[in-house]
Amino acid sequence: MKAVVFDMDGVLFDTELVCMKAWVAVAEKRGLPRMEEVFPLCIGLNANDSRRIVLDAYGEDFDYPVFRQETSEWFQEYIRENGLPVKPGARQILEWLKTTGYQVGLASSTKQSSVLSHLRQAGFGEYFSVVVTGDMVEHSKPCPDIYLMACAELGVRPEEAFAIEDSPNGIRAAHRAGMHPIMVPDMIQPDEEMRRLSRKIFRNLSEVQRCLAEIAFESGGTAI
Repeated sequence: MKAVVFDMDGVLFDTELVCMKAWVAVAEKRGLPRMEEVFPLCIGLNANDSRRIVLDAYGEDFDYPVFRQETSEWFQEYIRENGLPVKPGARQILEWLKTTGYQVGLASSTKQSSVLSHLRQAGFGEYFSVVVTGDMVEHSKPCPDIYLMACAELGVRPEEAFAIEDSPNGIRAAHRAGMHPIMVPDMIQPDEEMRRLSRKIFRNLSEVQRCLAEIAFESGGTAI
């Protein structure tokens, strides 16, 4: 194994819950029902595919751009007041990976400007040699495009790379790309499909790090 590619929201940052709070708050203000059911369907999708889910739920006349602008403002205000929530073990695993032979990439369905902003705020930018975002591919997760691009830019074959994911759509994308998906569930717990598609399922990133360390040790002290 030569590479590790991380998802961002729900894996490195505890932002999925904040996003859901933003969507629900704006929906309640607008009198929109069932947002707690609609939002999970959008986890792991880029803006275009999320738009389709929302329009299917609330009708073709729904003003999605305005809705997303309002949710973005709610989210940004929360981050300004509370800081960007980093997942336990995130900094530790990224720092550890610097000492190994693993190449490290990021594949997030979030738009590039937000991804780079989050990485900058957390001081995580230095850890990734490749960053691929949702607005860089035509088809988002669960299609494999974003992971195939990340592997190509890292210069590794998909079967030589792990994908660290929290969502079903992300696991499906990594599996379809031919990678080795590792699931660290966040808002959606694994079902039978996820247990079948995931190489491993762990409770947190510390457990992921221990697993990768064992694999590196078995291959002679490095990942390569």
